[in-house]
Amino acid sequence: MGITEAWMLMTVLCAASASPPLLTVNLNTPPAERWAPLVELFDKQFLKQVAADVIDSTVPKWVHHAIIPVVEALAKYMPQHYAEEIKGMASYYGSETADIVLLNFAYEVTAFCTSIIAQDSKGNLYHGRNLDYPFEILKNATVDVSFMKDGKELYRGTTFAGYVGLWTGQSSRGFTVSGDQRSKGHWWENVIAAALKNAPASWLVRQTLEEAEDFEEAVMRLAKVPLIADVYYIVGGVHPGEGVVVTRDRRGPADIWPLDPTNGAWYRVETNYDHWLPTPPEDPRRAAAVKALNATGQDNINYDTLYQVLSIPPVCNRFTIYTTMMSAAEPEQYKTVVKECIQHGIQ
Repeated sequence: MGITEAWMLMTVLCAASASPPLLTVNLNTPPAERWAPLVELFDKQFLKQVAADVIDSTVPKWVHHAIIPVVEALAKYMPQHYAEEIKGMASYYGSETADIVLLNFAYEVTAFCTSIIAQDSKGNLYHGRNLDYPFEILKNATVDVSFMKDGKELYRGTTFAGYVGLWTGQSSRGFTVSGDQRSKGHWWENVIAAALKNAPASWLVRQTLEEAEDFEEAVMRLAKVPLIADVYYIVGGVHPGEGVVVTRDRRGPADIWPLDPTNGAWYRVETNYDHWLPTPPEDPRRAAAVKALNATGQDNINYDTLYQVLSIPPVCNRFTIYTTMMSAAEPEQYKTVVKECIQHGIQ
């Protein structure tokens, strides 16, 4: 059963569970050693089980075995620091490097998400996101990561144990980013694109958080760098009007959709569909979020009310792993909550 079919069958109530553990990654240490603290937070067998569950659910077994030589070859073309991080991760897992590489690519093509950027009537920006995956085990593998350099936090993000990329993050230089899957293409096309040295979408998020100097540079990077798969990037800044949804093709931007508060467009909602097209009737997340935001109103939008919008069904659903709230102007407010959804009734 697909995720959209499941939404049609049941209503769920989403409640906060707890914030995930915080992991510190020291960027001054050699890449192969950066993720060593994982074994202090997670049991090694659990880490191996997470990898096995995601790979087995995403890649047919015959493909898994057939593609190992290709994956091993891809490792040679990855950015060196990410390749070394993955090799180090494999050693902590006690797994084959090819499996951890495949795990990272598997995460690239299975995410369903809702991201919202909103500006209140005073010009304050709020960025919230739900990340949905059809893997219950990931609720126990979610981790907030503080990436430190020279004794200071350079950026922060939320990810899963074993995954070096980021779909959610905040830079100390004044911008926030979330990524939502854009369903186009097949996994084998993504592998070919990777062989051509295009970047995984989540790696570009992390690279941008680490290197971009401000909101404008972040948007430019996220719009232009070639990718292995289409994606939506939602970016927030610190100044009024600094909010945008970038719809990406592999080679570049398909659309740029900025906030326009002076004309009443004080929020943007992105799920997993092009904003200029109607959503499938079986997936009402966008419509539900828009309705809730309009009911809330610009004068009343804040951390708490945006979190509430992201917590109503079906915006929050049985596949929602976590909700993150962030604002580049108030980096100390960054907060992730793992969600627990309760079946409420059959429609």
